[in-house]
Amino acid sequence: MIEIIDLSQEIYEGMPVYKDLPQVKMTVHNSHEEWNGIKNPETKTPAVHKLELGEHTGTHVDAINHMAIQYEGKSIDKMPLSMFYTEGICLDFSHKELKELIEPDEIENACKKADLKIKKGDTLLIYTDHYRKCFNGKDWSNGPGISTKTARWLGEKQIAAFGVETMSPGVSGVSNKEVHHICGELNFTHYENMINLHLLIGKGRFRFIGFPLKIKGGTGSPVRAVAIFED
Repeated sequence: MIEIIDLSQEIYEGMPVYKDLPQVKMTVHNSHEEWNGIKNPETKTPAVHKLELGEHTGTHVDAINHMAIQYEGKSIDKMPLSMFYTEGICLDFSHKELKELIEPDEIENACKKADLKIKKGDTLLIYTDHYRKCFNGKDWSNGPGISTKTARWLGEKQIAAFGVETMSPGVSGVSNKEVHHICGELNFTHYENMINLHLLIGKGRFRFIGFPLKIKGGTGSPVRAVAIFED
């Protein structure tokens, strides 16, 4: 039996986005009434929506060219698909406070507690419960995040990516910019704005899938991230 757990936020107009990134706009571009030749309809039933949104909207993955200016050319469409189709594990950091850093020794301890090991090519998901506690509230942008030491430690383990529930992988103004730079330097990436990570705790390894759109020159892409468990 296969169990598929959806790890992705809904995309909708007015949803929270990081700092000055583009706001999501969603309008009816074509209606069924229009296609059926109905003049001056009282309602419009959507046949096609027009979407306006940034590449880094909702649950998304960053391209290497997003990490720093020197990685120009390493766009989302040029990243190997194997980076987005991996084995995965999820570790419990739901005890972490707002803007608190996650250090390498804490990840090692969480691995021991869960009897899990980080392998080369893995995707590591970091459960902080920040989504359920704070989504779209006053502290939504103040979540915990990994430190620069942790970013380098994970990169040296040659993981494919890590994923967080927050809008940034590090703590904004503390480690976030440097975490991006380290991801670029060590050629791995991260997913942001993930949900349902609590459903992965205590269940061991899973298949992780987070394919991006094939955006030419893209600096990232929304994804439909999932964890798959097979008996």
